[in-house]
Order: sequence, then C-alpha cells, then structure tokens
Amino acid sequence: MGPRRPFKVIRDPLWNNIEVEADAVAVLDTEPFQRLRYIRQLGHAFLVYPTANHTRFEHAVGTYHLARRALGLLSDHDELGDVPPEEPALVRLAGLVHDIGHYPFSHALEEAGLPSHEDLAQRHFQHPELRAALEATGIPNVADRLRSLIAGSSDSPLQGLISGSLDLDKLEYLSRDARMCGVPYGTVDVDRLLQALAVVPTPAGNYVVGVREKGVSALESLLFARYQMYRNVYWHHAVRSATAMFKRAVRSAMARGQLTVDAIADSADEDLMHALRELDDDTLARRLHRRHLYKRVVDVAGEDVPADAGDWVVENPDLVERVEDALARELALGPGELLLDFPTKAKMLDVDMPLLKKDGTVLSLGTSPGAEQVGIQRVADELHARARRLRVFAAEHRPIPPAAIIALVERKKSEVESDLEGNQPLLS
Repeated sequence: MGPRRPFKVIRDPLWNNIEVEADAVAVLDTEPFQRLRYIRQLGHAFLVYPTANHTRFEHAVGTYHLARRALGLLSDHDELGDVPPEEPALVRLAGLVHDIGHYPFSHALEEAGLPSHEDLAQRHFQHPELRAALEATGIPNVADRLRSLIAGSSDSPLQGLISGSLDLDKLEYLSRDARMCGVPYGTVDVDRLLQALAVVPTPAGNYVVGVREKGVSALESLLFARYQMYRNVYWHHAVRSATAMFKRAVRSAMARGQLTVDAIADSADEDLMHALRELDDDTLARRLHRRHLYKRVVDVAGEDVPADAGDWVVENPDLVERVEDALARELALGPGELLLDFPTKAKMLDVDMPLLKKDGTVLSLGTSPGAEQVGIQRVADELHARARRLRVFAAEHRPIPPAAIIALVERKKSEVESDLEGNQPLLS
C-alpha cells in the first residue's frame, strides 16, 4: 500500500463528510474560488424561499465530491481502462471549478445578453493565484482542458460527467436546491444513477459516458425532479419577476455607462446590488431590496403558446427591451415599468446519451432506432413545454388580454421591428 495522499474534510449537510485532496484545496483557497462564497446558487429565489441562501461555493464542493464518487465507482467497475490516466484528475478539478465564471445572481445576466459563465471561466483562470494552483498539478495545458470540459467541447471520454444529460452538476444542484428550499420536488436517486454510469464505445470508435439499462428508472426520476424544480422554484412567478427586474436594472446601468461586463464579472451578489442602489436614477434595485416586486398582469401556460413562437424573446434581449417600453407607453407606464418574460432552458431535459443494454448493445436515448421504446426524450420534451410560462410583469396593474401577448410573441422578429420603427401599436 502506497502513502496516503493528504486531504482535508469539509462537513456538509447534504453529503456529510467531503474529502478534498491537496490539489483541490489549493484551488479552493484562491481568490476567484472564494468569490463563489458570496454568489447565491439560486439567484433571487431567496425572496420566495427564505432559506435558499446557499452559494455556488458549497455547490462546487459538492460537485467535486460527486466527481470523486463517480470516478471511484467507474474504477471499481473496471470502466476506466480506456481512459487516459490524467482524465480522472481533470474531471475532479473540473467539477470543482465548473462554475468559476458565474455572474452574481445565477444565470440572470446571461439571459440579459452578457457572455456565458463558461466563457468567463477563462478570465478567472488567468488570475495569478488560480493559475499557479492549476499549474502546480503538473497536468499539461490544464486550464485549456478544464475550460473545454466546462464548455462541453472536450474530446475526453469523461466529458459527460461535467457537461451532459446526466452530469454531476445536475445531480448536485437538484439535491442541494431542494434541501435548502425545503421542498420535496428535487428528490434524485443519486446512488442508483452513479452506480449505473458506464464508459461505452460509440460508432465513431471513441468512448463516452453512458448509463446502464438498470438506471433508466432513476434517470426518469431525475427528469421529473428537474421539471418540478423549474416549475415550482426556478421559474416561480415571484422569482421570475425579481429576475426580470434585476436584468433590466443591470442593462440600464450598462447602457448609461455606469457598469461594465468586467466589473460585473468580478462582483458578488451584494457588491452589485449595492452599486445598483447607489445609482440615483435606479428605482428597480431599491424595489428589489425591499421586495416590492412587479405583479403578474399576464400569465400564460407554455402549452398554450405555439412551439415555434417566442424565439426573439429568448434570443434578442435588446429587442425585448424595446418591446417592453413600447408596451409600457401604450399602457401609460414609464420605461422599465413593464417587463416581458418567457424563459427557456432548451437542454434542461435533454437525454441524448448512450444507453448500455443488458445484452451489451448500445443505443442513444435521444436518436437511436429503438429509443422510442424507452420514451424518455418524448416525455422530456413535453415536460419542458409544461414548465414554461409566458408572463408580463408591471409596476401597476393594467388589463392586457393574454391572447394579445400570445399573438405578439408569435410574430416574426422582423415584423416586430417594423412595427417599432413605424411607431405602430403592438397590442391588437
């Protein structure tokens, strides 16, 4: 038996004792990673679920823990024989730093049009402390390889553990978010799913992470847990109202030249909120601070909106802002007093991953002939549509026919832009 590697133990209410190896401790102690202590995992959900104050820090440590567990099980099951020897160490570290680039308040600012948190990881990898800690691992090109794993673009056989349909990030945040919100919706059979992981060959001759047939039921429970959490927590109407107000406050400050992407990327939650409240002409941040949220004046189920409608609402935040202010003028409201919200998470229920059947054959749950017998992707698509809501929030109540908002989002981007240029009314 060789010498034991040094480690530290972190006590955690979800996973109990988490052993953190020395190379990960060095990363954990850097300034960019410590910033995650001050970024809430669930953004403004604490305004609805008061105990949802857990942070990206403990989520990242929990994901690292699940990476160690998954790698240990894969090793015990002789699944790592075709995996390059450096990959398990990279996956452990990728689990730890996968959220290193996150903005304050979760994913809200990516919705607002700012670069993705995966893109911002490179910025933090250049910090002297973090760069030194990563280089001390001795892994060649460690920062670039970690960034590829985080972005889901790596050719590593273990890519699916970090970014994929059954990645460890999802298992961790669903379990932790449900616990901290005090809701039963995020229950996931983590042990069963980890036991069911396998490294399987693809037709192209490489290897990827898949799931054994015995894990299908647990995978189905994971999909339903995600649906329930999006419907009841992440996309709760008050959470989305606060999120829409926050996005508009930040965009307005940036448009006035009072905030930059770089300054926001280095901020934590309260740093940014304090800066917004200090701006003389920003009432949205002050309302958020006191939980004076905009109210729903339209709330339409996602199933009632045509499947091909609303792309410009998701993809073009500049156009959305122009539409919001045009609607506000039509309804005798001021700029920023009406907000349009139609969130989407296109891959939130994606299950396009290999299934290793009992007879040794492999099929893709998303695309292979025979996958329809399992039926997971079809159910996933239906759940995504059911979780979405098309909403309009306003500072004061105004009567707006839901059909008029549905008709608006059904229109093409070019048609909406034409009406705005011609000062034509948007509500028919």
